Amino acid sequence: MFPFAPLNPPLPAWPDARVWVIGASTGIGAATANLLLDAGARVALSARSADKLREVAGGNANALVEPLDFTHSAEVAAAWDRIRAQWNGVDLVLVVAGTHREMRAWELNEADARALFEVNLHAVVNTTAAIVPGLLAQGCGAIGIVASVAGYRGLPKALIYGASKAAVINFTETLYLDLHPKGLGVYLIMPGFVKTPLTDGNDFTMPHLITAEEAAREIDAGLRAGDFEIHFPRAFTRQLKFLRLLPYRLYFWLVRRATGL
Repeated sequence: MFPFAPLNPPLPAWPDARVWVIGASTGIGAATANLLLDAGARVALSARSADKLREVAGGNANALVEPLDFTHSAEVAAAWDRIRAQWNGVDLVLVVAGTHREMRAWELNEADARALFEVNLHAVVNTTAAIVPGLLAQGCGAIGIVASVAGYRGLPKALIYGASKAAVINFTETLYLDLHPKGLGVYLIMPGFVKTPLTDGNDFTMPHLITAEEAAREIDAGLRAGDFEIHFPRAFTRQLKFLRLLPYRLYFWLVRRATGL
């Protein structure tokens, strides 16, 4: 692979593409699904709420509503089989679903930690396990997984959320190393602060906050460019990438100074 070539094989033009968005009922997933539908793609929409999915679909003939709970691997596998059968294959799967809960060390408990890991990590891994054999059988296609910049390094209030996203980052990096030589695309999608129902519950100022529609446009651009890591908004993510390079003494001091925590 030439060092400056795109890291992923090209996707079909959107009017020719078949895309499955898991977590399409609200936020980034809904905005991305709408962008792709507007661009002419066939888009399967999955999340728990059928009513919200139908609202996102808006009667578009290219939308396929497939309600499921993606923490139930049997539901994911069944939907995957139905979508592939209807479209004779899938070009891109976007795993956007996830959850968030603030947690400090003195609030740590097994039930809440397990619930976060179940959605943000285990369901992502199980969904990938269901999808990859089909993509390999096709000999083409791609998977994009949404993590978070909270996974770059430890941050206050993100005791388990950040850990779950750090695991997803490592998982997706290794997935790329395994699947790229086999001709499949792998995308790591790294949002900063995006206005969604999840972030609406935050009780602090969110720097460089963007809308879900802006996030969808960033994802669209990164997918079409063949990037591996799609991170945004860059004014914020570049700061966090710089912090990753710092020694702990300086990193901890800067984080405490910036957050007051």
